[in-house]
Amino acid sequence: MEPRLRWRRSCRSPVSAFLRDPGSGRVYKRGKLIGKGAFSRCYKLTDMSTSAVFALKVVPRGGAGAGSLQPRGKVGLCPQVEREVTLHSRLRHRNIVAFHGHFADRDHVYMLLEYCSRQSLAHVLEARQTLTEPEVRYYLRGLISGLHYLHQRHIVHRDLKLSNFFLNKNMEVKIGDLGLAARVGPGGHCHRVLCGTPNFLAPEVVSRNGHSCQSDIWALGCIMYMVLTGTPPFMAATLSEMYQNIRDGCYPEPAHLSPNARRLIARLLAPNPAERPSLDHLLQDDFFTQGFTPDRLPPHSCHSLPIFAIPQPLGRLFRKVGQLLLNQCRPPCPFTPNKASGPGEDGSDPDSMECSETSLLERETPGLEVPVHLLTQGTLRSDPADLSPQGLREARGRR
Repeated sequence: MEPRLRWRRSCRSPVSAFLRDPGSGRVYKRGKLIGKGAFSRCYKLTDMSTSAVFALKVVPRGGAGAGSLQPRGKVGLCPQVEREVTLHSRLRHRNIVAFHGHFADRDHVYMLLEYCSRQSLAHVLEARQTLTEPEVRYYLRGLISGLHYLHQRHIVHRDLKLSNFFLNKNMEVKIGDLGLAARVGPGGHCHRVLCGTPNFLAPEVVSRNGHSCQSDIWALGCIMYMVLTGTPPFMAATLSEMYQNIRDGCYPEPAHLSPNARRLIARLLAPNPAERPSLDHLLQDDFFTQGFTPDRLPPHSCHSLPIFAIPQPLGRLFRKVGQLLLNQCRPPCPFTPNKASGPGEDGSDPDSMECSETSLLERETPGLEVPVHLLTQGTLRSDPADLSPQGLREARGRR
């Protein structure tokens, strides 16, 4: 029997409603199915003693003999599962799905992972069709941070795609599913195998020159294109035609995107890996430095367009500018003589006066509204004619 067929047949083995970790003695209750792939399934899992919630990834235990049980060792695991457990269990980063442990029984290996209640970016795009550029900047910042952490440890993901980017309850994006992740060799490349999802494969991978860190950066370009346009960049009628478009870097340029977004996509999707930007400098691109990035996203943005609040520093700035404009439009304060200012009465200079701070707006035009619109659609708006003394006089005349 072919290994692929054996894997799929084993993966169809039923998973018990209650699972016990032989190493810790903890008992878990299996919940609903929350995801599945070609060779694995993922369930919601609850610790019966603490009520802690996890995501349970279930993969077949290839090569283990009947009745064998090694809860924390790797003997009997197929190489792919062994590599995933080894790599993922050592990672600690806020933008990577946390690995909480693993155990096994006769049929399966169980991985306890961080539970991400907002599902994946694939679900978000399915509901939204496209995302706004501020949202894309927000998500890309998190993905770049997590990917930079992997690359610093000489690990390439090799299967970056929307369904592998998960969102927790706080809308933080997490890179998950490290089933194809591998360490790069001394030359910066993995084995020359064609693996991953066709729409996100880099030209060097299609040409069977192996994955590298730059291949993951290419995948980021495909992801950015897809969330902004709603379609993958390299669509074609046949797989061979798609691969040729990938080698040539030939994709429809989305004219409706901002120039900075189009330029960054072109940089990420450069056919030559050496011409793609490094993660160290990617956040210095104009797309990030010249555009608004929200600190967080509201949960409803998973299914509807978010409304971005003005960041606090900008809000304070606009209020200060508005107050300055109001102060500049006030006329000089009128002077009122002091009633006891005659010579010989208090020894004061008869030419000395006290200034009354009552403004013209308060004395002559009570309730006059000055038309200052501080923020409309994210831009500062004010009409100088309305704020000039002439404009004020005209406003009083209209009243």
